[in-house]
Amino acid sequence: MPPATVLDFVTLFFVGMLAGIEFVIHYGVSGATEGLDERSQLQLRQALVLRLRVLVPAFFAPAVLSGIAVTVLDGFDLGFWFRCAGVLAMLVWIWIRIIGAVPINSDTLKWKLDAPPRDWKALVNHAERFHIIGVWAAVMAFGFFLTAVALKLTA
Repeated sequence: MPPATVLDFVTLFFVGMLAGIEFVIHYGVSGATEGLDERSQLQLRQALVLRLRVLVPAFFAPAVLSGIAVTVLDGFDLGFWFRCAGVLAMLVWIWIRIIGAVPINSDTLKWKLDAPPRDWKALVNHAERFHIIGVWAAVMAFGFFLTAVALKLTA
């Protein structure tokens, strides 16, 4: 198997895992926390931030790097524009995380469980508006890279 094809599948793995993580956190975990009392919600959020700030970069860094590398290596074949769109979607995901998730996650870790900020729910809801864009940017990146690989394999 050519190295570029191996890199295609490496990219699909990392981008797919990132999209899955994002999707489950947003649609599975976030909604489920609403049924918890305030202290439990905050405790869960803090625990998730501590774990995900290690887990998510372990997938997004290789996803972006391999996505860029395979776009350059494969050149102008049938899937070129889909790979470019995938890289762009990953860059949107990173931008959304920087402006939407990183600040609230950093603040969340500083909140005291017994005395959170009065407006903590409004702050979280504001960040969630950004998060939904990030979720769909990751899902779209996976779809774009998947389409590029499908085109390459059928050519």
